Order: sequence, then C-alpha cells, then structure tokens
Amino acid sequence: MPVKAVIAPSILSADFGALAADASRVLDLGADTLHVDIMDGHFVPNMTIGAPVVASLRKHLPNAFLDCHLMVSEPERWVQDFAKAGANNFTFHVEAHADPAALIDVIHAAGMKAGVAVKPGTPVEKVIPFAEKADMILIMTVEPGFGGQSFMAGVMPKVEVLRKQFPDLNIEVDGGLGLNTIEAAATAGANVIVAGTSVFGAKDPGAVIAGLRAAVDSKY
Repeated sequence: MPVKAVIAPSILSADFGALAADASRVLDLGADTLHVDIMDGHFVPNMTIGAPVVASLRKHLPNAFLDCHLMVSEPERWVQDFAKAGANNFTFHVEAHADPAALIDVIHAAGMKAGVAVKPGTPVEKVIPFAEKADMILIMTVEPGFGGQSFMAGVMPKVEVLRKQFPDLNIEVDGGLGLNTIEAAATAGANVIVAGTSVFGAKDPGAVIAGLRAAVDSKY
C-alpha cells in the first residue's frame, strides 16, 4: 500500500491551559493525528506529561489518533498505562530498550501500534531490524528533549536509507519541521510529519498543515 501524508501537530507547543481546545482546533484544521511527547527527565533532560493527560485528551477527543512518543528510560513500564489511557500508538527509543522486538510484541498485545525512534547520533542500522515488525520508524531531526530546536538536515540520509529498503513504511520525522524545512524531509522519504511550533505558533495553522501535506503528497 502506498504511503500517505500524515500531519501530526505536537501538543508540546500547545497551550496546556486549554489543551483540549487547542488540540481540537488543529484537528478541525486538517491535522491527521496528535503527537504527544512524553519525557521523564532521565532519558532526556526535561519532563513533560504522562498517561493521565493522555486519558484526559481521550475523554475530550474520543476519535483522535494519539501518537505517543515516549522519550523515557524503561519504556516497557508504561505500556499498559498508556494503553488504558487511550493511546493509539506507542513509540519508544531503540536506545532505551535491550530487546525492541519483544517490546513491539508487548505493545501490539496491548492493542496499540508500535513505533521505534532513533536519536540523531544513533546509526539507522540500529532500527532497520525492526522496520518490518514495527508500524512506524521515527527519525529524530533534533536532539530529543526540548521543543523549538532547529531542523537537522544531516540526518536525512537515514530517512533515504529506510525509504529505499521499505517503500511502504511509515517514516516519521520530528523536530524543526515547518514550511521552510519540509521539502528536505519529504524528498528524503518522510511521510509522517511532526510539527509543533510551526503549527501551534502560526497565524494560520491550517495553511501550514495544508502546506506540509502538499509537500509530502507531491512525492507520491
């Protein structure tokens, strides 16, 4: 099946005082999913939110696809909590688990899709063995841990390698994506686009979402 564009605004850049309303607005403006960044202050040097916030989002947005990206140590500890909270996708870092294939099975058994993420400094070869078992591979285009960083074009060869080997794979990119960087990501083969500041901080978020989608669609 040919890949399609998936635009996933990151709620890390939303107004947490009006999170459900902000999230609902970008979905109404054309976003496909919501990207939920979970940080534990250990695997990355920042803390954000956990399963209770995901459960609250699910209550207010029963039909939204919640793409949860866990930048945490011991991700296996949190699979059941996020499944119960209503997460649709559980992405963990290949650097954070000794047996990614086994964890993918646990995530699938809990009723969620499974993603495997890789930091900018980690070779793409670390995730290739799991590309067919996972539902998605996430190539970080910034160092995980903080929003608002600049896009790292130097990791695009990782995306190119994955797209060449796995034409139907959902390849997600996360970090510094906006209308001025999407062309590089789309040309490399990314189809799932996480965008935080460029969407939630835009005067016209709908136009940004449409522009990101058009750039990806033009490659397929």
